[in-house]
Amino acid sequence: MCTTCDCGHGQVRINGKRSHGHGAPRNGYRLAGQTHGPLDAVHAPDTPAERIVAIERDILSDNDARAARNRSLLAARGIFALNLVSSPGSGKTSLLVDTLRRWADRTPVAVVEGDQQTANDAERIRATGAPAVQINTGKGCHLDARMVAEALDSLEQARAMPDGGLLLIENVGNLVCPAAFDLGEAHKVAILSVTEGEDKPLKYPDMFRAADLLIISKIDLLPHVDFDMATAIGMARQVRPGLPVIRLSVKSGDGCGEWLDWLAAGCGKGG
Repeated sequence: MCTTCDCGHGQVRINGKRSHGHGAPRNGYRLAGQTHGPLDAVHAPDTPAERIVAIERDILSDNDARAARNRSLLAARGIFALNLVSSPGSGKTSLLVDTLRRWADRTPVAVVEGDQQTANDAERIRATGAPAVQINTGKGCHLDARMVAEALDSLEQARAMPDGGLLLIENVGNLVCPAAFDLGEAHKVAILSVTEGEDKPLKYPDMFRAADLLIISKIDLLPHVDFDMATAIGMARQVRPGLPVIRLSVKSGDGCGEWLDWLAAGCGKGG
């Protein structure tokens, strides 16, 4: 749940099954079918600013506590977890599919897919042979730590936890709300395609400030689009000084080796 847009998680599904953990009133969420809940106060015109701040703090505090538990679990099992974030259409899923094929048998790997609706992306991932958990957020515009905890439970039940390996989390396509929600990942990886504007990092600074790596994707299209690489990188580093950048094309393969080396280093497998 996010107080910025009041998105709802009442219809969250994990691998097609209704989530049982979302919407608990004690955490400030509204249950599906309830008329009123604490978040109604956020958008009420007479709600004091202090009350709104308190609600936001409670929600993020609860999420951060759950993210810390996720992080501890992942660390204990030697899993390098990444949270891939971008606007819709940046090529996240194509990058994941290509990465899984190139990663081959280096380490165990699993994927958590976040979308508002459909299991299309999870099916693309599973076609590579990698296990994938699909989270459908319904009206929700981002994943949160509780959803990821349920996805990890699902992987555990399927005996598909990538112990000693790699967990790739594809967040819902959105450059606003996912920036505020820690999932327990080691790093956020922001993806910006050359079909978008160079000034995205300045328009959405919280997301790029939270990222530890920027992938500029679809670079094979550079001859056909009006995108200045140096300007884009410069703007990203205005927001996040020293931000590492990988220029990459799934279609041509350019930059894919550098990306795999970065993943291997994170997994402790060299690089």
